[in-house]
Amino acid sequence: MKFFRRFHIVIFGLVLTLCACAPATVMPTPTAPPVTATSGAPEWFNTKMTDVRTGKTFAMNDFAGQVILIETMAQWCPTCREQQNEIQKIPGLLGNQSSQVVYVSIDVDVNEDEASLKDYAAKLGYEWYFAVAPREVARALGNLYGAEYLNPPLAPMLIIDSQRSVYGLPYGLKPALSLKNTLQQYLTP
Repeated sequence: MKFFRRFHIVIFGLVLTLCACAPATVMPTPTAPPVTATSGAPEWFNTKMTDVRTGKTFAMNDFAGQVILIETMAQWCPTCREQQNEIQKIPGLLGNQSSQVVYVSIDVDVNEDEASLKDYAAKLGYEWYFAVAPREVARALGNLYGAEYLNPPLAPMLIIDSQRSVYGLPYGLKPALSLKNTLQQYLTP
């Protein structure tokens, strides 16, 4: 009996390991409706956050008319770092259209603070908005879009279009070229 229990545990562990190590897939073109069912911008778009790189406050509503790419992350997450390395390539791929996009990384780990996030972004040379999620933002992300947005290793990302509709991207590491192609659907030529 113990043998079968151990056998099942080993098999379960192998399956989880294989799933976690599966290569990233190319993102399909988003065809689903926005992930938010509210008309107009959700309340959390008004919540002020601090960009740890500059010390300036911002809210999603500050970026009216622009497209926002949001990544939820944690500093300890290796998938997040890989995803951020891909994000870093997007402005070069978009060229002139890059000015239409705002990039925001929101740290959702309650044990991480602004000082360590500032050091993290500086050490890695990232030059977009980085903020620690205020409690109301983390709660809204989980309640409106799903608990997966509070699980950084899934590489959850959202796109907010210029009309303030919110779209979820597939979970998992997304290559820069796929993100560029997805973002271009929301940009003006």
